[in-house]
Amino acid sequence: MASAEQRSGANDVWLPIPPDEIEGLPEGLHYVHWDAGPDYPADPARCVFYAVPYMKSAARCLDPLPTMNRVEVVQTLTAGIEHMLPALPQMPSGARLCNARGLHDASTAELALTLTLAALRGIPDFVRGQDAGEWRQGFQPALADKSVLIVGYGSIGSAIEDRLTPFECARVARVARTARETLRGPVHPLSSLYALLPDADVVVLATPLTEETRGLVGRDFLARMKDGALLVNIARGGIVDTAALLAELESGRLRAALDVTDPEPLPAGHPLWHAPGVLITPHVGGPSSAFLPRAKRLLREQLTLFAAGEAVRNVVATAEGNGCG
Repeated sequence: MASAEQRSGANDVWLPIPPDEIEGLPEGLHYVHWDAGPDYPADPARCVFYAVPYMKSAARCLDPLPTMNRVEVVQTLTAGIEHMLPALPQMPSGARLCNARGLHDASTAELALTLTLAALRGIPDFVRGQDAGEWRQGFQPALADKSVLIVGYGSIGSAIEDRLTPFECARVARVARTARETLRGPVHPLSSLYALLPDADVVVLATPLTEETRGLVGRDFLARMKDGALLVNIARGGIVDTAALLAELESGRLRAALDVTDPEPLPAGHPLWHAPGVLITPHVGGPSSAFLPRAKRLLREQLTLFAAGEAVRNVVATAEGNGCG
């Protein structure tokens, strides 16, 4: 990778955060601010590092890429990168697509625990009681002594377990694409998932959306969950077969707490809104006060490596080229 001093001509960096708000950006690069507005801040052909706007239309974020024929790094501010994959064949050969591994760990793990605790302790019903001015006492399950299964044990999955530790769970089981050992215990391969499901009181989905995981939580998966178990999804809606989940919710056998849905946004009138035993938040795992300082740190660290001609981190795909450049 060429350093900032070795590059000639194009050296624009497109940032979704104003450059003067990010301390410590390396010299030798020309920074411009674009957060998916109607006008481009500069000629896309001069862009060498594109930091993708956060929580903007995927189509709009993809718009400048076909003419970014010198781009070397496309950096998302999301852990998932499926919305950027359509642009990969259009990117110049060797361009790297990087995700934001680590950026959303704290915020998303917090929400995973929030959803789990709120669903178990019946908080939605208490809120409805408050709205109605009714004192609705009742016996509710605790997280203590429960068995939790984390499906997708990357940095977010690990952060979720960090926050489960004080809650006195009976056990935490971990599943990822491949088996490995951690200081906390084994991470089981995806092939062991169905054998682990019947023991879990709470199943937390934290896996990326890939061709392997799309529709993973379907009828067979759900049928293997124990009666009364809680499904928590803070990953992607497409991992769950919505029709199969609705059938289990409407039967009263399972409960769910969902930060993501399929379809998304969930349209008004969709039966999932009013299914029994479901708590829904509108994909808010990442956007919190924890986002901005971590996003700035990620961009500063990646650009420091980039400017020095060193390998950037979190590379999840590399373009094979489309003949441009």
